[in-house]
Amino acid sequence: MRIAALLLAAVAPVSAVEIQVRYAALERILASQVFTQDGRRYVKGTPKTKCSFAYLEHPQIQSKDGLLRIRARFTGRSALNMLGQCVGLGDAFTVVIGAKPTYKDGNIGLANVTAESDGKTGFYIRRVCAAMAASLARDFRYNLAADAKRMLEDPNTQPAYLRDLRDFKVTSIAASADALVLDVDFTLTVR
Repeated sequence: MRIAALLLAAVAPVSAVEIQVRYAALERILASQVFTQDGRRYVKGTPKTKCSFAYLEHPQIQSKDGLLRIRARFTGRSALNMLGQCVGLGDAFTVVIGAKPTYKDGNIGLANVTAESDGKTGFYIRRVCAAMAASLARDFRYNLAADAKRMLEDPNTQPAYLRDLRDFKVTSIAASADALVLDVDFTLTVR
C-alpha cells in the first residue's frame, strides 16, 4: 500500500492538501519561540531586574470571528529601587491578544495584532498592550515550509525512496474553532 501511494505521488502533483495545526500544538510553538524564559516572555527587563520588568506567561489560544485569540497573564512593574524597596507602579492582569494568521516566505505569522486587558483599564495598561501587540507581530514566526520539507523528505520513513518537496505554497489560512487550517499546494517527487 505504501509503495502504491508513493508511486502515485511520483506521477501526480499534490494539490489542495489541508493541514490543521491544533491550538494546543500552536501553544507549544508559541511557548518554545516566544515564551522562552521559564515560560515567560519578557517585554521589558529580565528576571534579574526586580523593580522594572514586564512579562507574559501561560498563553492559551482560541479563535473568535476568524481571528486567533491569545489569552495570557501579564505581570509588570515600573519602579525605582530605593534602599532595597521597589517604589512605583505595578500591575498584573489577563491580556487578550487578537491576530489574523498570515503566511509569508514559508512562515506562519500574525498580522493586525491587537491587545487589550480583560476587564482592567488605565494609562499603564494601554501602553503595555500597545507594546505587546507590536512585539508579537514582529517576533512570532513558525517556519511551516521548512518543517513540511523535513517531514516529507525524511529518509528514515522510506529509505529506499528519495523524495523532493518543491513549490510549497499556502493558498489559504483560517482560524477555525479548534485549529489553524491551511490549504497547501506542493509538488512531491519520489525517486
